Amino acid sequence: MTVRLCHLDDLPDRGSRGFDPQAAGHDTVFLVRHGRQVWGWVNACPHYGTALAWRKNAYLNAAGDRIVCAAHGALFEVDTGKCTLGPCVGDSLTPVDLQIQEDGTIQMTAQPHSTTTS
Repeated sequence: MTVRLCHLDDLPDRGSRGFDPQAAGHDTVFLVRHGRQVWGWVNACPHYGTALAWRKNAYLNAAGDRIVCAAHGALFEVDTGKCTLGPCVGDSLTPVDLQIQEDGTIQMTAQPHSTTTS
């Protein structure tokens, strides 16, 4: 089963956006876009499990090249989810399995568990 998240044009290039695909009442996953590549991650820091964004859709540093945990400033690689700085160095974010359709529609499987990029 897949869930439609958005269209590629709805994501700013070198930007991010959160989603609540299972109607949990808060963003449980987020996407990061660089050109036509999109990565999806569960919105939980591996250190304490807290949400990453410091405000709605604010998952990246100013350069747009690292994911930042608002709770303690940990930095994660956009494409691998691996923590490169902070208390969880070496740990990784949990990836979300994405499918990007030819028309630009971005979908995820109902349960986040693996990664696919386009």
